[in-house]
Amino acid sequence: MHSRTATGAETEEEPLLEVSGLVTQFETYRGTVEALDGVELSVGEDEIVGIVGESGCGKSVTARSVLRLVREPGRIVDGTVRYKDQDLLDLPEGKVRREIRGREIAMIFQNPTNALNPAFKVGEQIAEVAREVRGLSREEARSRAVELMDDVGIPEAEERYGDYPHEFSGGMKQRVLIAKSLACKPSLLIADEPTTALDKTTEAQLLDLIEEMCEEYGLSVLIITHDLRVISRLCDRVVVMYAGQTAEVGPTREVINNPVHPYTKGLVRAIPRMGDEADRELESIEGTVQDLVDPNDGCRFYDRCPLATEHCRTNHPPMEEKRPDHDHYAACFEVDPS
Repeated sequence: MHSRTATGAETEEEPLLEVSGLVTQFETYRGTVEALDGVELSVGEDEIVGIVGESGCGKSVTARSVLRLVREPGRIVDGTVRYKDQDLLDLPEGKVRREIRGREIAMIFQNPTNALNPAFKVGEQIAEVAREVRGLSREEARSRAVELMDDVGIPEAEERYGDYPHEFSGGMKQRVLIAKSLACKPSLLIADEPTTALDKTTEAQLLDLIEEMCEEYGLSVLIITHDLRVISRLCDRVVVMYAGQTAEVGPTREVINNPVHPYTKGLVRAIPRMGDEADRELESIEGTVQDLVDPNDGCRFYDRCPLATEHCRTNHPPMEEKRPDHDHYAACFEVDPS
């Protein structure tokens, strides 16, 4: 993890993005699914924050809720999403579409193949963004697209400007998406599982690129992943999510080295480590995630937690500072604050 900047919570500056009490629901044939229930997170200026958790914990729904991309049968029912002192949930949809999405907050989706139009050359797709968002002429937009392709490490950018998406590998497609996002000059980049399906070498190169682009373009980043190794490699702070709720928040090194929530401890124990013997069996978290159509009133980790009491089942634990010297918070009744 780099130490390029202090975490947003360690400074007195207002965060660039602050999500509070976010609740998002989906209607299904079985009933209402509480996909997000009171999610809390923030991203400071020049900060890289990671959201980590099991599949289905609400990571991607959080990103889509921030950008107001939740569509029927889903709906955002409560909370605030403050970006640069304005609540995005209070803005008209047209204003969010014209002024926020892509321009101020860009998003890289999980599958780069689906995010690029197969019928258009990749350079033209980048240039189109520069024309529409920044008002550049056709020639200026082309030059800018080539420059961005070069910046994100696409070899022979001038020649590859005219190639189609199918002529790029998965890693190169992700670089194209980053270049397309940077054409808008956003302040915040949301990356949803950007290393999915990439080999480890390509993954490392992509993470290096995101870090370089943050420094070069002054970006803040919210990265979504199920892999704590990605978080450890890239992020200043980490938000651990479980079953639609925020379980733990803190500086990445502190959370990984000294996790306090029982769920986070389980995630950390499941990380393969250098020097592990080949026959070592990785630890797993017993049980399954609660049915979010009918969750209990208390902690959603209750059924899988070795520390749980009846109080945990019927009462929701608040997010509290457990290690004040480390800006480390967790939502658990049974954790010793010391």
